[in-house]
Amino acid sequence: MKKIKLIGVIFALVSSSNAGFGQCAPGEAEVTMIVHSDDYGYEGYWEIIPDGNNCGVGTIASGGNSAVGCGGAGAQAQTPGGYGNNLAVNEGPWCLPLGGCYDLFFADDWGDGGFSFEIFVNGYQIETFDGIGLGGTYSFCVEEPPAYDLSVFGSNLYSYVNIGSYDLHAHVFNNGTTTITSYDLNYKIDGGAVSTHSINSTSLVNYGDEEVEHSIPISIPTNGVYQIKIWADNLNGGNTDLYNPNDTLVKYIEAGPGIPNILDGYVNATTTINQIAGSSNQINSPTDLDFHPVLTNHDLWVCNKGTENSGGSTVTIYNAGQAGQSSVYKQDGNAWHFMSLPTGIAFSQNGNWANSPGVFDANHDGGTAFTGPALWSSDMAIYAQPSGGNGSHLDMLHVSPYSQGIAAEVDNVFWVFDGYTNDIVRYDFAEDHGPGNSYHGDAIVRRYSDDPVAKDPNDEIVSHLVLDGNQQWLYAVDHGNQRVIRIDITTGSDMGGAPNYPINEPLEEYTEYTGYTQESVVTGLLKPAGIDVIGDRMIVSEYQSGEIIIYDISSMPAVELERITTGYSSVQGIKIGPDGLIWFVDENSNGVYRINAGDLGIDELSVAMNIYPNPSNGTINVALTESIDGVIEVRDVQGKLIETIQINGQSTTFELNVLPGLYFVNTVQNKIRSKAKRLIVK
Repeated sequence: MKKIKLIGVIFALVSSSNAGFGQCAPGEAEVTMIVHSDDYGYEGYWEIIPDGNNCGVGTIASGGNSAVGCGGAGAQAQTPGGYGNNLAVNEGPWCLPLGGCYDLFFADDWGDGGFSFEIFVNGYQIETFDGIGLGGTYSFCVEEPPAYDLSVFGSNLYSYVNIGSYDLHAHVFNNGTTTITSYDLNYKIDGGAVSTHSINSTSLVNYGDEEVEHSIPISIPTNGVYQIKIWADNLNGGNTDLYNPNDTLVKYIEAGPGIPNILDGYVNATTTINQIAGSSNQINSPTDLDFHPVLTNHDLWVCNKGTENSGGSTVTIYNAGQAGQSSVYKQDGNAWHFMSLPTGIAFSQNGNWANSPGVFDANHDGGTAFTGPALWSSDMAIYAQPSGGNGSHLDMLHVSPYSQGIAAEVDNVFWVFDGYTNDIVRYDFAEDHGPGNSYHGDAIVRRYSDDPVAKDPNDEIVSHLVLDGNQQWLYAVDHGNQRVIRIDITTGSDMGGAPNYPINEPLEEYTEYTGYTQESVVTGLLKPAGIDVIGDRMIVSEYQSGEIIIYDISSMPAVELERITTGYSSVQGIKIGPDGLIWFVDENSNGVYRINAGDLGIDELSVAMNIYPNPSNGTINVALTESIDGVIEVRDVQGKLIETIQINGQSTTFELNVLPGLYFVNTVQNKIRSKAKRLIVK
């Protein structure tokens, strides 16, 4: 959390002189801690105990609400006591033996985490622990950090990109005791030449961090998987980093094709509707769909409406519409709150996704409204896994009742159709609070309210949004006014004063925007619902008639090019898939569908492939019926790309170092894939 890190830096600056620790005996160090409580400070209890001890055994120090104690995690006793709300409390000092290791035990009465802890040794910060869910046990050792320890802990690089050049932004962190005033930031691709950018005017104190833009863009010349290593060295004019395990950030990037704009192939064409998934895949009253940003995986996520009290759910379809398709149904334990009657789902390029709850109040307690978009991870080891009383969500903000749709902008920034205030609202979650936590204070929310939009009065039909590829125009279905509008998100300014919907939690910024550029795209629609945009083309779904309309948006108002009749009568979300084809969900038939037009977008490499031995112990031989210049792809049963092997000819042999199981192998040449072959690895 940005706020917590800043407080830690201030504390380190005040307390970083070793001369102040003379009260500890030789061989000991002074240990202190800052405890950050959340909105419900009485819920937390902590202890410092010897490494490996149970809570209450050999307790060195304790704090918080003693009524929660060692066994109160998740009990929801709600006994008053302990800390106040949203405080930073200094605890200690304690003189502990240098080199000794200890456990910090934390229990949360409600099970929603939210507390955090910063540990200092002789005034230098060594650890930050975020209490998640019910709490847990966190280990630390009493050692001063090394004098020089600079790490790269993050970057702006996404897992999937198109061919081109990209500016590299790296996040650098000072774990050491020495203030860093200069260093070199380096990267290399696939073990190639090192690209160096020198930083000569900075001041990174202990536990301080900064974002740096490298002066040499990263070049991705061809499709494939790239390994990029990023590290810092030459600290303060020639000093060596004294702790190497955290020095280098390693990122793997897949470069692949973008979504082709082939919508004109539907004009005056004969179309067929293919069902991709249905009730047998646990599709149930779907409202929206979106593809994971790693397009070559063809991972399609569908959100089910559910009920207000149970909450919605998702079905992830791996290899959607491809050989080896499979699906996984998931529902978070707290979907009743964070995904209640979801109307939309949208993926950001960083792999996170958000949904828009369609309820008035996600608490369902008859009180004032408290709901809005929720942020989630697409990592199946995190999403819908137990994380205490707040489920697995990464963040949630609460000033948009009856949210009708959602669109991604960048990273954790999303746009929402607010059906209660009739606004379009921009939500920047900033740094997510982690699974099941509850800190929202770094968020930025801006309401766009010059021209009111309107939801379906019957709360059945969605109003979806999408941002164009140039990150300028936000297109929104305005169902209640039977139109599509677009907003130039680069325009507008804070109108001042309090926004038209009251704030109900601390936020970094909550403003209302005015004076932005808005245009009418299409009017006279009947019951519009879903929308997507690619290049100068737009598609809109008509819920009741089941029609999907293709428009030319190169000028305003848009020009209708084609109406595709689907034969369904409750079409909600629509999406242009990685193949360029139109995909949609129909609520009443519990179906996910793809629209084909002749041979549009479904070319298949005709070369036949033989794989042997099969089953295999890892040595794979591939023989083709004709020579190709392309690649061989190996994917797991979830559609994840495991290996890419270059091939120029009719045969090749390679080693596959994977866990035993079922895999799928296909060839690719000029972006056209062959049918996948099954491979069993023993």
